[in-house]
Amino acid sequence: MTERKVLLIDDELDFLEALSERMRNRGLNVATAASAKEAIQIAQRETYDVLVLDLNMPEMDGLETLKILKRNNPGIHVIILTGHATVENGISAVLSGAEEILEKPSNVDVLIRKIEKLVTKKMVKV
Repeated sequence: MTERKVLLIDDELDFLEALSERMRNRGLNVATAASAKEAIQIAQRETYDVLVLDLNMPEMDGLETLKILKRNNPGIHVIILTGHATVENGISAVLSGAEEILEKPSNVDVLIRKIEKLVTKKMVKV
């Protein structure tokens, strides 16, 4: 597997650290952001293959963050993570540009497969 560049965005610091470490151990190049504002700033400076974004964050929720990130980079792949999945949230996320939605806590191997699928899809389109 080629090293994939992922931005992991979640306000729960323990979860952010644990998941990013597991992803790094599986060969991903992972940057982290603990807030929506931080994620937007990072994504303006760097390019990523995939964003993994928490849906429920204080100050700015994941849907609003998703809209801003997609507006700034329409081709970026986004996976939503949520501990509070609803059909309404899922539909809103997909309509806003998310391609995958996973419930927290997510199995890291499932997440890695979803990332690979999205990156492969991107490579096929090019």
